[in-house]
Amino acid sequence: MKGKQLYTGFYQAFKNLKQGLEELGMEVHVNDFAYARHHPDMPIGIAGFPEVYNRVRLPNPAVFGPGYVPRPNEIDSMASSQNIRIFTQPSEWYCQLWREKLGERVQPMFVPIILSEWPDLSDEPKNHDVVIYDKIRWNRDEMVPRIMDRMQAHLRKRGISLETLRYGNHRIEDFRSALASTRALIFLCEHETQGLAYQEAMASGIPVFAWNEGKLVDPVEQTFAPEGLFSPSVPYFDERCGGTFTESTLETSFDVFWSNLRKFDPRSYVAEKLSPEQSARAYIKLLDQAAFTNVDHLIMTCPPERPSV
Repeated sequence: MKGKQLYTGFYQAFKNLKQGLEELGMEVHVNDFAYARHHPDMPIGIAGFPEVYNRVRLPNPAVFGPGYVPRPNEIDSMASSQNIRIFTQPSEWYCQLWREKLGERVQPMFVPIILSEWPDLSDEPKNHDVVIYDKIRWNRDEMVPRIMDRMQAHLRKRGISLETLRYGNHRIEDFRSALASTRALIFLCEHETQGLAYQEAMASGIPVFAWNEGKLVDPVEQTFAPEGLFSPSVPYFDERCGGTFTESTLETSFDVFWSNLRKFDPRSYVAEKLSPEQSARAYIKLLDQAAFTNVDHLIMTCPPERPSV
């Protein structure tokens, strides 16, 4: 109703995974509870927000994700009514937060990026040089001046034009338009489990310059994180994608990134590492690990309050 960002990570992740499975020839039933009850030995996928644990009451062995995995001290009570054999998290570093509790029952499962939905924009006419994507979530009063304001000041000093988008406060059309009219994306986030926004930019051929301090900031997750955990903001990234920086290297790292801007090829990374086929095959392996083989179709459940596909 406010014209803001309608869907964020979980629902988009669910849609992308479904599409990847269908591209492999899988028959995917969404929220078909009657079918699941008539086939109680068939593995199912459960995806979504916390309320899904109370609303999905099925005997089928399940792989959970993409979605909210309860904290280690909450998982027994919240998920006890489900036959969940495997919980997924979008990347390996995030799985490590649950390993002490779940062991091999928690596995990485990335969300695919659909290249056809994010065409190459690298040769489009540009209206400005940089889009800053502001996803700073904790201690904003302190960190916005230290990171974003400082970045903006450096760009202006160099005569580099910019636009800023804040996470959760824009429409998808705004994001697509911003990507089409920019040469690079500066991604400001303390840490990401996967980071669909920066990966959608890379799919569009836009190099990314990411704040990548590696420090876990979430105060709740700090209480059960293993010692020495590195928490990246760009968990899927290599030298083709762009560059990263820490607070101590902000200006110098940006200058190196900017001087090499035309050498990056982020779209090739997405095509190679984050394709729907690779994601769907990984998901099918997880279903097999949940004690089933020869899976040729499956049932997925998503949050009841979200539209079914």
